[in-house]
Amino acid sequence: MKLDPRHLEMLFAIVEQGGLTEGAELLGKSQPSLSRSLAMLEQRVGAPLFEPGKRPLQATELGLALAAEGKKVFIAGRESSEILVRFRHGKTGAVRVAGTPFFLDGVISGMIAAFQSEHPHIRIDQSYGYPTELIRKLEEGVLDLALVPMRRASIPEGFEFDQFLPGRNVIACRAGHPLMKQGGIKLSDIALYPWIAPPPDSPLFHDLRAVLEGIGVKDFKISFTGGSLIAVVSILTGSDALTVLPYSVVFMMRRQRSISALPIRIGDPDRHLGALIDSRRPIRPTVERFMGYIRQEFETLSTSIDRTGQNEIS
Repeated sequence: MKLDPRHLEMLFAIVEQGGLTEGAELLGKSQPSLSRSLAMLEQRVGAPLFEPGKRPLQATELGLALAAEGKKVFIAGRESSEILVRFRHGKTGAVRVAGTPFFLDGVISGMIAAFQSEHPHIRIDQSYGYPTELIRKLEEGVLDLALVPMRRASIPEGFEFDQFLPGRNVIACRAGHPLMKQGGIKLSDIALYPWIAPPPDSPLFHDLRAVLEGIGVKDFKISFTGGSLIAVVSILTGSDALTVLPYSVVFMMRRQRSISALPIRIGDPDRHLGALIDSRRPIRPTVERFMGYIRQEFETLSTSIDRTGQNEIS
């Protein structure tokens, strides 16, 4: 025999509150409707659920057993409502985010950790990739947003790009590198040292080639290529090699005092870091909340960068 869960919930409310009127108030229903539902339930089970003639109402053994099941329905309904409210306010759910490895690991991962400490019911599904691949995944709907460096001219039709930070690269080296002790560094001085090359398909790799070609170096020595940010930093700190990194990455690592930025300006890439979304797809409240948090964090980071000169992390 299958019973209506709403009738079981009603029975729980009556038993819990001790009367029809009180039970109706708990459920936000009228007393007459609750009385009719109780009669229907008793007819369905073929046995009284309250002791006849007892005042206040006293549940029978069967009534108590069914009320216990009704409590589960009541609690499930309350919890479901809370889940729905949290979802609509962007406080629960998942965010599928991807981005270029160095930016995610060096800058954004700390922001994600801080976000999750404030919003423990939101799950972050993070992956890596470069713009061309991530644009395809956004179109397919397997990603919610991509945190990438982009050129305005490269943003496809139907996409929106929310810029967070202007593009800026620096030549990075280990703290205590010989060039750091040398006054008046020239671009030609850096050509004497080996280089750590980012992954060949990354925008940073093209930036590295552009920097070296800008000082007339076309045949340069690469001591290490590819790898994660952790691997690149490990090689960098253990050698006299140089590399090109986003200034924001070096800035975020400044407190570790392991790597430095050479006090020399190189050409900035025509790319800016931001969030890319497919505007043709609806944005869930959770994704909007995450984007708002990241945007605010970048506003704080941008202010800190403006106040700190490149020479101060040298």
